[in-house]
Amino acid sequence: MSAPLISIIMRSYNEAWALKGTLPALQGQQYPHWELIVIDSGSTDGSQELIRAVEPAHFVQITPKEYNPSRVMNHGMRLAKADRCLFLNADATPQGSDWLPKLAAPLDNPQVAAVFGRQIPRPDCEAVYACDYERCFGPNRESAAWDHFFSMVSSGLRRDVWSLRGFREDLQYAEDDEYTRWCVARGYEIRYVEDAVVMHSHNYTVEQARRRSFGDARAIARAWPSRPPGVHWVRVVLAGWLSDIRHDFRFCRRFRRMRELPHSLRVRWAQRVGKLDGYRQGWKETIGSAK
Repeated sequence: MSAPLISIIMRSYNEAWALKGTLPALQGQQYPHWELIVIDSGSTDGSQELIRAVEPAHFVQITPKEYNPSRVMNHGMRLAKADRCLFLNADATPQGSDWLPKLAAPLDNPQVAAVFGRQIPRPDCEAVYACDYERCFGPNRESAAWDHFFSMVSSGLRRDVWSLRGFREDLQYAEDDEYTRWCVARGYEIRYVEDAVVMHSHNYTVEQARRRSFGDARAIARAWPSRPPGVHWVRVVLAGWLSDIRHDFRFCRRFRRMRELPHSLRVRWAQRVGKLDGYRQGWKETIGSAK
């Protein structure tokens, strides 16, 4: 019997520098039967030419203003022919020819709604973000003990579960967190596939880090059924910042990157302030919509 089809859905925007590695890595996968669906948000750096050269099954082009992650992923799922669908960001480069079969394998289990793979940072990744990758995806990852953790960058979904309810298109951030929490609440499993590895990282500016933290927190607050207790400045900002810095200090000391610690202090403070502001904004919008 031939291997069942797997659909790969890729989001792309001005990442030609990464596509030069990501697309050949896909073409070198051991699994023979897959289709590529690309949704590009108006790239102008040569990305579109690289994508067309590999002849994807679908190549959808939208403008940057039209981009909404939930809407794009739902659209990709509707275009996909396979029952098992993988998501791969254009700037997430598979490491090895077995990324595809290893990431897709757990989705054979009807109780597994979603999977996500390991991410390793690029060589130029700043310490503050490299520390996050270790905490989330390292050999002794802390995220295994967290209340919930998921990353859409290198991931997969079962179509039959997604068809029950797709991503919430009213969320601009944290849509993957909200969707997988919904799956867990209905008794499905979320699997981490350590052996399915991609290289992926970003060096955000301090302001970009604040905005992302704000956006994620705002979306999470909008998805909560009610405002949880204990979310205030001391806990979210001060205590959270001190905890983050403790992890960053240990990371920088272990890898002899102490010169980067002052930068980590600034980034973590911006993230924590943005997080609390995002929670407050999300609750305000939720209360307003309920009136």
